[in-house]
Amino acid sequence: MVIKVCGITSQENLLEVSELEFNMIGLNFYPHSKRYLEKYIYLESENFKRVGVFVNENLDSIIKTKGLHNLDFIQLHGDEDLPFCEQASKIAPIIKVFRIDKYFDFEICNEFDSCSKYFLFDTFTSNYGGSGEKFDWTILSAYTLSTPFILSGGISLEDVEDIKTISHPQFAGVDLNSKFEISPGIKDYQKLKQFKNGITKDS
Repeated sequence: MVIKVCGITSQENLLEVSELEFNMIGLNFYPHSKRYLEKYIYLESENFKRVGVFVNENLDSIIKTKGLHNLDFIQLHGDEDLPFCEQASKIAPIIKVFRIDKYFDFEICNEFDSCSKYFLFDTFTSNYGGSGEKFDWTILSAYTLSTPFILSGGISLEDVEDIKTISHPQFAGVDLNSKFEISPGIKDYQKLKQFKNGITKDS
């Protein structure tokens, strides 16, 4: 299972969290986010992939940021259309985010199927992620495309057992954020360790 820890802003915190050998680390480049990365942080490691999170950003800025921060993936968390996503996918593999509520129609994902490495399903709010709120996971049964998806939105330690029961064939992993923080952008090492130990136990 892919485990992505998103929104790290501290070099020290990155070093600490990297010891847990998660698959992906998310770096937020959306200026209006509480987890906006203002300074360069880096760690030489092959244990995880570096994901740059962008919201309605222009391609030139994404290209520049991708090079500066050695990004492995580009996560598009805004209202990016298909032509934009196709261009972005030439820069790096993309994770296209869809914000889910009870009215969401998974048919919307169809046109992005061919240019996305992963989809990420997050909870719909007035902001772009980081709300700590969960959507109704039962609606995932309506998703029938081939692109694997990462589950996001208010995931906490209490969700470990429920996550282990998800049997959807395209379920690839989870995105951990606000429920695993000491403060915005600073992750709680012990909570993350408990989550990883719980999710890998008996699996």
